[in-house]
Amino acid sequence: MKTRILLAGATGLVGAGALIELAAMGNADLHALRRSAHAAMPVGVSDHLADSANWPALVAQIKPDVVISTLGTTMKKAGSQAAFRAVDHDLVLALAKAARQAGARQFISVSSVGASASSSNFYLRTKGEVEEALRALDFERLDILQPGLLVGDRAAEQRFGERLGILLSPLTDMLMIGGLARYRSIPAAKVSQAIVTLALGGGHGRFIHDNDRIRTLAG
Repeated sequence: MKTRILLAGATGLVGAGALIELAAMGNADLHALRRSAHAAMPVGVSDHLADSANWPALVAQIKPDVVISTLGTTMKKAGSQAAFRAVDHDLVLALAKAARQAGARQFISVSSVGASASSSNFYLRTKGEVEEALRALDFERLDILQPGLLVGDRAAEQRFGERLGILLSPLTDMLMIGGLARYRSIPAAKVSQAIVTLALGGGHGRFIHDNDRIRTLAG
């Protein structure tokens, strides 16, 4: 029987890449959960369009084995800290709780390098609080990816600071050695490939994957 995989965040750079790779492999029962239809889904993916308030009911119907969250927004898109938190914290956690209740054995979530519930930075604190909440749900397997600056073809969505960071990343990456290596930039495609490996790998436990581990998983 094929592993039933549900991915939320399929229109983003990392989520779209993971879904395309999984669909091309053809060895999983794939489902995409999204709030609006901005792009066509790969062949072989069951597309579920619904308001996020209805996501728990859909998750219960789908009964996935593995749930992947690549959900996330930016302060620019959200417009306020409350709106940002509603996506990056509340929606991710609601999805995870629904997955746990539906019997999913594994949850995979894309977070951020530096995430910490005690951080003074709102973005990193929000990510860290989500991570803590996910660990409390006691999935059979939990994988949290903490990539550095994502590099990929999404110029239209990038903020000025992101574009500048990507432009300078070849230089700044060379300066980040030792413990700072986890803050280096990383291609979004590598994160997508790591997610595919994790979703099909099985196993038990709780794992945090930094840049080096993500690259290893991506192969």
